[in-house]
Amino acid sequence: MKINDNFLKIQSSYLFSNIAKKVNAYIAANPDKPIIRLGIGDVTRPLAPACITAMHKAVDDMADEKTFMGYPPEYGHKWILNAIAENDYRARGVDIDESEIFLSDGAKSDCGNIGDILSVDNKVAVCDPVYPVYVDTNVMAGRSGDFVNGGWSNIYYMPCTAENNFLPSLPTEKVDIIYLCFPNNPTGMAITKSELKKWVDYANENGSLILFDSAYEAFITEDDVPHSIYEIEGAKTCAIEFRSFSKTAGFTGVRCGYTVVPHALKADDGTELNGLWARRQATKFNGVSYITQRAAEAVYSEEGKKQIREIIAYYQNNAKVIYNGLKDCGFTVYGAKNSPYVWLKTPDNMGSWEFFDTLLNEIQVVGTPGEGFGPSGEGYFRLTAFGSAENTAAAVERIKNYFAK
Repeated sequence: MKINDNFLKIQSSYLFSNIAKKVNAYIAANPDKPIIRLGIGDVTRPLAPACITAMHKAVDDMADEKTFMGYPPEYGHKWILNAIAENDYRARGVDIDESEIFLSDGAKSDCGNIGDILSVDNKVAVCDPVYPVYVDTNVMAGRSGDFVNGGWSNIYYMPCTAENNFLPSLPTEKVDIIYLCFPNNPTGMAITKSELKKWVDYANENGSLILFDSAYEAFITEDDVPHSIYEIEGAKTCAIEFRSFSKTAGFTGVRCGYTVVPHALKADDGTELNGLWARRQATKFNGVSYITQRAAEAVYSEEGKKQIREIIAYYQNNAKVIYNGLKDCGFTVYGAKNSPYVWLKTPDNMGSWEFFDTLLNEIQVVGTPGEGFGPSGEGYFRLTAFGSAENTAAAVERIKNYFAK
C-alpha cells in the first residue's frame, strides 16, 4: 500500500483548524473569560422561516409512502434547477440552461473537486492572499510543484495588496487555470464589470479556464459589480462558476451550493467540460437531500427573498460597525461595502499571528491572521460580520479600548 505523498507536502491541518486549536486551548486555560468569535465565516442567524417551513413539509413528505423520495437526481431536482436558472441568471439577463447547473453540498466541495476533471499538467494561478482551499487541493492533486521560498513552484501567485487596490494583475506568463473570488475572501474587495471583462478576454485569448467563486454575491451593493461572471460577454467559453447557499441563505449547517458549467466551455480538443463534470458527479456524489433541496427552493419564494434580504442586511450592518469602529480608532481598513469581511492592516507592523495572539490573550476576540491566506496576507487581519450584532459591537469596543492605550 502506497499513499498519495502530495498530502505530505501541505500543512498537517487546515488554517481554521489551527485557529480552533489555539482558541480551544485558551478556553481550557481560561474558562472564566468569554470569547467573541469573528474569525471563521460561519453564520449565526437562524434560517429564514420560509426555508424552515419548506423543510418541515419535506420531512412530512418523507413520512408518507405517496410522497417519499429516495435517491435524488445526481444534479438536482428539476424544480430547484429551474428556480436557480430563473432567479440567479435569467432575472439578470443571463441565459443559463438547467442542464448547466449542478447542485452540490457546497461551493467548498466543488472548488476542490473540480480539479478531478483537469490535468495535473495545468499551470495554476491564484490571488495572494487567497482562500486556502484553492491552493491546498491543487497540492493534494499534484499540480503545485515544490514548496520553495514560501510558495509553490508551479503555482503563479498574483499579489493583491493595498498598492493595487487588492485586485490582481493579468498574468505575465501563460497560465491554464485561474482562480478568482469576487467579492473577495479574504480582503472583502469587489471587481467591476469592466475589470472582470479583462480577465474573460485574457482567458479566451490564451485558452485558460477561470474558476470563479461567487459565494458572496448576495452582499453586493454597487451596480457596477457583477453578481455572476456570465454577466460578462464571452464568459461562457472560459469560466466555471461556483455559488453557495451558505452565505446567501445561512446554509452553513445545511450544506447546499451549485456549480455552473456551460456547454460552450470546451477543452483544447473540443471536449465539453459540462459532460466531464456530469460524469464526475454521477460517479462520486449521490446528490443533495430532498429536504435540503426544498429548503433551497424556498430561498427563491417571495417570502424567502424578503426574509433573506433582512438577514443579509443584518450582517451588512455588522460589517459597517466593524469597519467604521476600527477606522475611527486609527486602523487602516478595507472591504465591508460589498462583502461580509473587513480586512485590516495590523498596527505597528505587528505580524498577523502576533496580532491574533494579542486579540485572543488580551481582549478575547478571535479573528483570522492574514498570513494564513498567503504571503501577501502578512501584516493584515480578517474579521467577519457573521457574529451577532451584540457580539460584533462588543468586539469592536474591546479593540478600540485596548488600542486606545
